[in-house]
Amino acid sequence: MEFVDRLLTCADCGGEFIFTAGEQLFFLDKQFKNDPKRCKPCKSRRSAQSASATTGGPAAAGISRTETRTECSECGITTTVPFKPTQGRPVLCRQCFKKRTPVAATENTAAVPAELVAAVSTAPAAELGQGSTELASVAQPAQA
Repeated sequence: MEFVDRLLTCADCGGEFIFTAGEQLFFLDKQFKNDPKRCKPCKSRRSAQSASATTGGPAAAGISRTETRTECSECGITTTVPFKPTQGRPVLCRQCFKKRTPVAATENTAAVPAELVAAVSTAPAAELGQGSTELASVAQPAQA
């Protein structure tokens, strides 16, 4: 199938633009069903506007988040969370969550010397040789 340059009208500015044979071949390869509606300047302007609108988060994009009022499992204050809590799982307020997060990250790795972790993580398994499973199990923190 041979393609020929076609003249199309922009849906935004009403100006005419050329839909080249190469672009038509690209559209065929990508299995696009429709011809382009906008010229390149209008398309880039439109994509820049949509990109700036979505950088503000879900509210800027017109998507509303559901906020659920609940009580914190640790301190008991009323708080809102951006999800629907499930039965049997603790829900923490922002302060309790911040208090708990750094402790969990350092708790498992505090007993392992940094040199040991670096040696095991950089050495290939074949070079560790006999006894490497004991060394690796000591260096890797236990999974809860």
